Amino acid sequence: MEPLDPAALDALIALVDEGSFDAAARRLAVTQSAVSQRLRALETRVGQPLVVRSRPLRLTASGQVLLRHARQVQALQADLDRELGETGRTHERVPIAVNADSLATWVLPALQPLVDEGVSLELIVDDQDFTHEWLRQGQVLGCVTTLDEALRACRVSPLGVMHYVAVASPAFLARHLSGGLHRGNFAQVPFVVFNRKDDVQAQWVAKAFGVRQPRLVQRHVPSAEAYVRAVAAGWGVGVAAWSLVQDAVERGALTLLHPQVSIEITLHWHQWKLLGDEAGAAGSGRPSLLDRIGAALAHGAPRDGRPPPALVAAASAPA
Repeated sequence: MEPLDPAALDALIALVDEGSFDAAARRLAVTQSAVSQRLRALETRVGQPLVVRSRPLRLTASGQVLLRHARQVQALQADLDRELGETGRTHERVPIAVNADSLATWVLPALQPLVDEGVSLELIVDDQDFTHEWLRQGQVLGCVTTLDEALRACRVSPLGVMHYVAVASPAFLARHLSGGLHRGNFAQVPFVVFNRKDDVQAQWVAKAFGVRQPRLVQRHVPSAEAYVRAVAAGWGVGVAAWSLVQDAVERGALTLLHPQVSIEITLHWHQWKLLGDEAGAAGSGRPSLLDRIGAALAHGAPRDGRPPPALVAAASAPA
């Protein structure tokens, strides 16, 4: 197959990112007609439809394959531009998918050095068990996920472990759980849940009380920071990353429940294998931008992230 038109590939990326022909045209600083012509030329070139022209736009299976290729070409071009010192051409966003709890705790400090260099990152947020689907569909170039097996044409490396503990506000405990949270009452107690994909609360209950597939009363709060505030305000029991609730627990705003029980979430970094990866960025022997993002995340990822033993012992002691 002959090389594909880079301008047409850029148009496909812009359509996916912006969601419409009009917005894609504004991003590319061309007319809407030009975007349509580039997409038609690309579809004619590969002999298959790539986009379902609906609201919002959707990619066909072939479109997803080509989107992955387009993003990889774009990443390679960005690496080449940096090697050649053409910084004016490195403005394209580098999309990666991360989970909300990591974003709220360690991801931003880990990526700060790259941002200081001028790298334009786009962070897509999803549950840690689903971020790899964004990578599989070609929507992002890398992801932080619980999946430990590399996707096809991808590389995977370990990051760290986040420990999830159960907490509640002292006022909530006094009002609803004066006898403690136990196997006989958990089904009547509201649990604060991030969203419908979040099952860490059910995992914690299953581990703490030996119950298979527990059914919980749920209150959804889809923000890591607001989640902690909701639990502290007495919305229910929360199961959250220790790094998110540590300060509130140490201040007495939250109380650890069954502190010996925690859920360990092991995170991994996945990224697409790019042409020339073995030789380094653009064949220079230097790490590619994706490699540098992965290294930055690995350096900043949580090393322990669990309550200290002394605090666990104190929380476990009878009142």
